[in-house]
Amino acid sequence: MAKLGPGRVRGSCRGRGQRRPPTWEISDSDTEGAADAESDLGASARARDPAEERRATAEALRLLRPEQALRRLVLRVDPVILEDSGADILMEALGSLGCEYHIEPQHPARSLRWSRVKPEPCPNSVPPEVWAAGEEELLLLLEPEEFLQGVFQLTQICDPTCSVPWISPESPTCSHLAVIGLETYLWSHQPNAQEMWHPESPRVTRAKAVVGWPEVEEALMLLQLWANLDVLLVASWQELSQHVCAFTKALAQRPYKQFQESRTFSFCTAGHWMAGQRVVRDGTGLRGVWWRQIRQFNRVSPAVADAVVTAFPSPRLLQQAYLACSTEQERLTLLADLPVKVDEGARPRRVGPDLSRRVYLFLTSTNPDLLLDLSS
Repeated sequence: MAKLGPGRVRGSCRGRGQRRPPTWEISDSDTEGAADAESDLGASARARDPAEERRATAEALRLLRPEQALRRLVLRVDPVILEDSGADILMEALGSLGCEYHIEPQHPARSLRWSRVKPEPCPNSVPPEVWAAGEEELLLLLEPEEFLQGVFQLTQICDPTCSVPWISPESPTCSHLAVIGLETYLWSHQPNAQEMWHPESPRVTRAKAVVGWPEVEEALMLLQLWANLDVLLVASWQELSQHVCAFTKALAQRPYKQFQESRTFSFCTAGHWMAGQRVVRDGTGLRGVWWRQIRQFNRVSPAVADAVVTAFPSPRLLQQAYLACSTEQERLTLLADLPVKVDEGARPRRVGPDLSRRVYLFLTSTNPDLLLDLSS
């Protein structure tokens, strides 16, 4: 800023009742500060350039498209899963999916882990939380026997503070469970009167069975309420493969959807009138709004809307014309005989009684359930 010289300030108090105008001294640093300010303003103006913002937004949307996001998803499959005879179906489905996958040891074992690779460089127009969304997802495959052991533990303890048997509470990933063939397992292991199952044993020990479908349903509810953990019960590897593919595609769509939701009005670009009729303070544009209102009726062409708006440039004028009519029939057919401009050589047209009736009912009816278009 410009500085006021201290000597000049003292001199301005001299004289009787007269004040000398203050003298300003400008230093070199002030000139530099002004230049810096101008450069900052220029930079901010460039940063707010609508064209650059549109290009940045378009590039961000391109990177967030599901087909692009699918290529940046990495799926890691634990090699223990491949020991199952039905795992070939899963691997074949992953090969045709289009995302990158690797065979790597995972913790816990028999799990699939999804991770997202961020693009470099990341567009500044996209909020950071969009790129971080769904950073780690885990699907743990459980044998029916292992799942039933955890079900017994959950239903016997019935304490919200107990930990989930299969997932570490310190795990930062969003975990899901999948059990293949649980229904078949339960039907094939229905116990006899002398049989019993000791859940504390690592393998099934015959005794009296205490876990059935009622306990399974109770455990599913507890997992959902306590741990926000969903369990997928599938009958075959084919069904599991379909779920894995659908889940992977959903993860690819998530960043794009979150980016659209992060924008206050995703249908409007800042500083630009994207749709509709713009109206300024002096009323310019109101006639266009009225024209668009007429066009919203079914089976109304631009020429028909022009005919109505030319005869009655505003809804108020049309309402006044309705009030001037003496009968209901006259009001219903007020617009019917308005001529519609057509191309040279074409047959003359008129607005017609159907649209005249619909416009009249639209402007005068107080029934919110009234059906204007009888042909719909």
